[in-house]
Amino acid sequence: MKPILSRAQLCARRCGTQETNHALAPDEIQAQLAELAQWQFSDGAIERSFSFADFHEVMDFVNALAQMVHAEDHHPDLSIGYNRCGVRWQTHSVGGLSENDFICAAKTDALFE
Repeated sequence: MKPILSRAQLCARRCGTQETNHALAPDEIQAQLAELAQWQFSDGAIERSFSFADFHEVMDFVNALAQMVHAEDHHPDLSIGYNRCGVRWQTHSVGGLSENDFICAAKTDALFE
């Protein structure tokens, strides 16, 4: 089992390439998820909903998120509404969750804060 990384350690990492990334085992997913309290495991992905005052704040968040995911070359599924944004991470190339998903979830939290 891979060592569990703190939120700060996840934020300090960069996403790995497809060659270095692999699907995490269910026990690894649950252990790592404990470091990201707001995130939920659902249908093979981790997801969280973020609330905002209005649509302008949502779009500011989405634009900042877009810059981060472009730099990491790892992209989420998003659902956007007037005052909320749902973010869902999954590594399709490994058929499940990878460390990249947790790195990006931690960085998403940092952007929100």
